[in-house]
Amino acid sequence: MEQVMIRMRMSMKDAHYGGNLVDGAKMLELFGDVATELLIRRDGDEGLFRAYDSVDFLAPVYAGDYIEAVGEITEEGNSSRKMKFEARKVIVPRADISDSACDVLEEPVVVARATGTCIVPKANQRK
Repeated sequence: MEQVMIRMRMSMKDAHYGGNLVDGAKMLELFGDVATELLIRRDGDEGLFRAYDSVDFLAPVYAGDYIEAVGEITEEGNSSRKMKFEARKVIVPRADISDSACDVLEEPVVVARATGTCIVPKANQRK
């Protein structure tokens, strides 16, 4: 199955807790965006997210971190699309060096994983 990936930098606006910690809900927002693209590519329609089956937050995310979120459709029903997602930290800021220094991580750090189901009503499927 086709995989979709988006990458974005977490901003100070995304920081929700002390120490510039980003709320885990931001990873779910990224997974939702990945799901939307997967559904558009598969069905020509944005569809709707029905439910998450599992969500695991595995490592902290901070303002300044670059996160890539990937997902793919793992099963298809008549209107349902089961998906799996993973978010990885790929670049981190290095404030200890300077305000603008960053490091590309040799090995991405998995920060979240999830599985869920989306629905595209039959009447909206164009492919």
